[in-house]
Amino acid sequence: MRDFAVVMIVLGSVPLILLRPQIGILMWFWLSLMNPHRLAWGYAQEFRVAVVAGGATLIAWLLSRESKVPPNSVIVYALALFTVWVSLAAIFAIHPELSILKWEEIIKILGMTFVTMCIMQSRDRIQQLVWVIALSLGFYGIKGGLFTILTGGHYRVWGPPDTFIGDNNSLALALIMILPLMQYLRTITTNRWVRLCLVTSMGLTIIAILASYSRGALLGLCVMLVFLLLKARRRFVTFIIMAGVVGAGLMLLPAEWYGRMNTIGQYQEDPSAQGRIDAWVFAYKLALDHPFLGGGQDVGEDNTLFKHYVPKAPIWHAAHSIYFEVLGETGFVGLGIFLILLAASFRAASNVLRLTRDRPDLAWANRLAAMIQVSFVGYAVTGAFLSLGFFDLYYALIAVITVTEFVVRRELAQSADAVRGDLQSRKIDGTILAPAPALLGTEVTFSRIASAGAPPPGLPGL
Repeated sequence: MRDFAVVMIVLGSVPLILLRPQIGILMWFWLSLMNPHRLAWGYAQEFRVAVVAGGATLIAWLLSRESKVPPNSVIVYALALFTVWVSLAAIFAIHPELSILKWEEIIKILGMTFVTMCIMQSRDRIQQLVWVIALSLGFYGIKGGLFTILTGGHYRVWGPPDTFIGDNNSLALALIMILPLMQYLRTITTNRWVRLCLVTSMGLTIIAILASYSRGALLGLCVMLVFLLLKARRRFVTFIIMAGVVGAGLMLLPAEWYGRMNTIGQYQEDPSAQGRIDAWVFAYKLALDHPFLGGGQDVGEDNTLFKHYVPKAPIWHAAHSIYFEVLGETGFVGLGIFLILLAASFRAASNVLRLTRDRPDLAWANRLAAMIQVSFVGYAVTGAFLSLGFFDLYYALIAVITVTEFVVRRELAQSADAVRGDLQSRKIDGTILAPAPALLGTEVTFSRIASAGAPPPGLPGL
């Protein structure tokens, strides 16, 4: 029954996508983030649902009047350069047969990121996308939190198999990144019951993150919650709620959880931690020999090459770090572009915060930018211990902040044009006033002055 439902939803959405490409973007992210087909038991698991939704979206987009050009932004240029560099790394990879499979997956993610930037260029579409992202992954936070409560925290929380979030550590990172989005949705929602559901979902998601038994996620959660508190409007209330939820979660978890967390300070004796260090050493030494393009995607799977650079390693290990993954696979240049992209995205959020500070009509964008910054912090910290340099959720948030900045600047430009037009239409004694540049973008009011009166302050005499 699950298989039938998933396949029918996907196929049934195709006519709607062909009429409205934005629906295709929402379907794409629902399928790629939640992976509902992986929750089925039969043929739906192998049915290429994302290909169907993505293909229909591309066709609809090309045939529609939707913009074919993404916003003019540093983020777009950095992302385009990164896409080219990743492709060059695959072409000149040490093992092209390994690289090509991962490259195909990366290109799909980056390609749909550009398409998203072209299509979702309005407030309503941005908020619809944020809802889809939060609910798609929030499902696993709610499910994992309830599972932890019912089982006393004796089992780890996992994601759907054969996906980006199948691993407990990766799922924890995804949940850390969507917590700020849940907070954003809570602040813009007027319905009391929806707000209550979002608060409950956030609490269960925090419990699920703790129950992942991920040590990197514990560190990332702590840092993310601190930044979330700093960005919150009602900090005291937010602190009380967060402290209560985290405290309840810690009281619920069993002794084995504390035993695992205590090994953070004993990494020298932990084989898992040593494996990570070996992988980091491998990526660094490999990049020294291949500084421009690295070794290509999945080069670390070559056990012989791995032991060549790290002779004492018993076996090869995945990079276990977004930074060392990109470094080993695309070289120092690729890592530099990756970091520029992260910094540019964070900067775009700062620009939105600055531009909307005194604009109540753009308060939604101000709150969204603040929460996306918190999500980026969670990704940057927790991702330091995971091989998720090409995580689709991260690039989805890049697309969201890019179009948000674009919409904000467009709204501000329209407001300035409106003020300019209003000033030009005002007449004093039959004379049209030319607006001073300093007045543009501000609210200007003055009354009609009699012909014998003096000109208003700041305006030239007639």
